[in-house]
Amino acid sequence: MTTTRRSLLAGGAALGLAGLPRFALAQAPGETETYGLSSFGDLKYPADFKHFGYVNPNAPKGGTLAIQIKSTLGNQNFDTFNTLHVYVMKGDGAAGMPSTFDSLMAGSGDEPDALYGLAARSVRISPDRLTYRFLIHPAARFHDGSKLTAKDAAYSLNVLKEKGHPTLRLLLTEMASAEAESDNILRVQFSERRSRDLHLVVAGMPIFSATYWQGRDFEASTLQAPLGSGPYKVGRFEPGRFIELERVADYWAKDLPVNVGVNNFDRIRYEYFRDRTVAFEAFKNGTLTFNEEYTSRIWATGYDFPAVRDGKVVKETIENDAPSPIQGWYFNTRRDAFKDPRIREAIGLAFDFEWTNKTIMFGAYERLTSYFENSDLKATGQPSPEELALLEPFRDKVPASVFGEPYTPPVSDGSGQDRNLLRRADELLRQAGCKREGGVLRLPGGAPFTIEFLDFQPSLQPHTQPFQANLKRLGINATSRIVDAAQYQARMDSYDFDMTSRALSGSPTPGDSLRVVYGSAAGQAPGSYNVAGIASPAVDALVEVIGSAKTRQELTTACRALDRVLRAGHYWVPMWYKPSNWIAAWDQFSRPDTKPRFGSGAPATWWYDAEKAKRIGRG
Repeated sequence: MTTTRRSLLAGGAALGLAGLPRFALAQAPGETETYGLSSFGDLKYPADFKHFGYVNPNAPKGGTLAIQIKSTLGNQNFDTFNTLHVYVMKGDGAAGMPSTFDSLMAGSGDEPDALYGLAARSVRISPDRLTYRFLIHPAARFHDGSKLTAKDAAYSLNVLKEKGHPTLRLLLTEMASAEAESDNILRVQFSERRSRDLHLVVAGMPIFSATYWQGRDFEASTLQAPLGSGPYKVGRFEPGRFIELERVADYWAKDLPVNVGVNNFDRIRYEYFRDRTVAFEAFKNGTLTFNEEYTSRIWATGYDFPAVRDGKVVKETIENDAPSPIQGWYFNTRRDAFKDPRIREAIGLAFDFEWTNKTIMFGAYERLTSYFENSDLKATGQPSPEELALLEPFRDKVPASVFGEPYTPPVSDGSGQDRNLLRRADELLRQAGCKREGGVLRLPGGAPFTIEFLDFQPSLQPHTQPFQANLKRLGINATSRIVDAAQYQARMDSYDFDMTSRALSGSPTPGDSLRVVYGSAAGQAPGSYNVAGIASPAVDALVEVIGSAKTRQELTTACRALDRVLRAGHYWVPMWYKPSNWIAAWDQFSRPDTKPRFGSGAPATWWYDAEKAKRIGRG
């Protein structure tokens, strides 16, 4: 699943590699061999597929793509970087670094959870699904020409489990061991408590060179690019300003089916701007050549500049079938002020979405209500008998509302200060033991109720300030604190905040990542995605049911049950969503006729079009 700002996932001839040497490997009794993996064993593409259906296999290579980082993983930061090692806790990681590393297998944008062979040409699975033997591709190489072996893959999994970023360590908890049986066979053993998708997590982890890291501190930050094996390598960079990734012309895996038609740009340049207005000006003048827009006001009014009017910049809305990112203001429930769910619910009633959408966002959004928005995993209506079977053991540990209609934020009158909703909020606060003295609301312990909204950019202030004004009408002193990106990350890692905004990408097949986002253990580990500090036995149990679901129907039922519990817990004030992507780009790119089902395909499947660039004077 990744986190976004307005914000963690094979035989020789079958992969079109019949001309390469192959190895005869003894198959253990009962093992099954497959060229691909998925959550439930279903694969769209056959063993002899040549490329994904949403790419142009003949896409030319060349040109430069200049963009901003729009989603993060590990220690990455939206506003700056000071290390080229993104898979550990220390430092602010640079954009694009994952593309310098290969993984055992690679994903398909047409399927919710499928992986196909990359560094592993196939995998053999034991009958009990506790042992996976990945057959390493004999052609796999690092950028210095050295051979990528099972020893490197085993080292990578073990070092990430021991020393990697806390979110990665948590995901690998139930990986019992990873060892090389030979240079060409990686044996991964899972514990009996393994989740359904742990094999996908392992297959998607980056592979490091064990030789390179020998004698180096894996947990340290560094501005020396670690040795990789992926389609790109680090080029020029200036910490905090920009980093360029250069396409590896002799990339060993460029002709594998998972790589055909992608990785088309010779250079990808990530630019860093601390101010979004400055960043947009950089797009307008062509410093940035591609932009995914997240701000409705700019989308509605900001694209009236000469390059758009002259047809040099094109903008469009691309529909997206993937579950929508979930975005909201999260409470830090580790703090006493936010431990009572009635207080959290009351604060949520002070946010007038209808007024905000109409007045600030040009009516472009819908209200987010579910943790699985825009998918059939979303809870609706009364719980089904199957949901009730999962929820019943926790009847005395969850709010009674879990067993009725799922909580949905009420619709306001659109005035910006709906008196009925504010009156209801006041009632909830009083029920929780808060008292008003003059114009000041006091917590049950007598301290004045204050809330600091922590952020690293001011772009949400137009939305936050009216929300804060309503909180002040309730007697709560609500303020904003905008800090620099490094300080923001440090405070988030140590959970030093009252409320903060966060968006998390959705998944068609939730699994292990939910433990990182909602699990009690994650909430106690520094730097986790469980920013709210959710600590609920019911949530933990349902996350485990989701992670071990054997059918998609079981998964759907468990997700709906979890959605009910989370919504009843009022851990956030949900914001808004839209089931599409706003894309703008300088008209110097071309793209395939089709897009992946679960995404826009932009700009991963695009390519630089020299003729178009020449026509707009940028060739």
